[in-house]
Amino acid sequence: MGFKALCFGLFCVSFLSYIYTPIPDNIEETWKVMALDAAAKTCTLVALCLENMGVMRYEEFISMIISLDYTQPFSDEHVTVTDTDFVDIPVRLYLPKRKSEAPRRAVIYFHGGGFCFGSFKQRAFDFLNRCTASKLDAVVVGMDLCLTGHHIFQVQIDPEVKHKLKLQALLYPGLQVIDTSLPSHQDNEHGIVLTRDIAIKLVSLFFTKDEALPQAMRKNQHMPLESRHLFRFVNWSVLLPDKYRKDHMYTEPELGRSAYSLPALMDHRALPLLADDARLQHLPRTYILTCQYDVLRDDGIMYVTRLQNVGVQVFHDHVEDGIHGALSYMTSPLYLQQGLRIKDMYISWLDKNL
Repeated sequence: MGFKALCFGLFCVSFLSYIYTPIPDNIEETWKVMALDAAAKTCTLVALCLENMGVMRYEEFISMIISLDYTQPFSDEHVTVTDTDFVDIPVRLYLPKRKSEAPRRAVIYFHGGGFCFGSFKQRAFDFLNRCTASKLDAVVVGMDLCLTGHHIFQVQIDPEVKHKLKLQALLYPGLQVIDTSLPSHQDNEHGIVLTRDIAIKLVSLFFTKDEALPQAMRKNQHMPLESRHLFRFVNWSVLLPDKYRKDHMYTEPELGRSAYSLPALMDHRALPLLADDARLQHLPRTYILTCQYDVLRDDGIMYVTRLQNVGVQVFHDHVEDGIHGALSYMTSPLYLQQGLRIKDMYISWLDKNL
């Protein structure tokens, strides 16, 4: 009995140590953030255990949990909502009910989910798109991006699409994977909701099932020699303002250490920070929102700098108390205030610029 109690006690201590992350003092609603972080890390731990036991893959378990939050396409007094397909791509369509004499604005919304899971059906994304359609009197199309990855590249190079896009809005985006040791990666290695290891795992799943890739990415030794020319596009010692560099020292990643090469890791269509200046200068007006306590923070900030350098109009909101994925927690049961604040910032910018 005493041995079992000791084992149980050690398990509890180890588990609590795994899920505990100190919450910075400037983050409001501390207990809510602690609760969602603990829930996220618990799901991650269970998913990894099930994968190691051969029961199911990590992404399958996370997708199953997320699907519990899916909503049906119900309409309300302001917006008609329907699920349909656009050329075999699942979409949710939001049409304002009030009459309009002029052509309506339109928004295409691609949800988050680490390239691997999630859906426009999630409660928070559905709520965001309803608010956008209602407040902007705009048609909104929510698309299941991660279910149709092969369509992404086609849309980006289609000239018919290119000339109809008036602006782009990016909310705490991930824009490169060639350098996995940015200051934000180091500062938020064991961060709230999204850790560096999990971010690497999700990116790896998008590109390949080869376990050698995430292992190399953790050491920042995953890029081939022929990628050397790309590192000037993600050189944070030049592209990040001083306040984000802090005391970090820049060292270029070791190249050519991997036994294989993945051309997709160097494709600017999937990783926009790798695009050269000639491509970037043709982009439309851009809104970028970044969060201080986010492993992906520096991707967005470097993109702001690069777009400004080539003359693209950029508006940057940086949420000093923000965490990655805050929008996902703005609905029941947490109603996270910073998520609601980010929603309002995003919609307000769209209303003024679209």
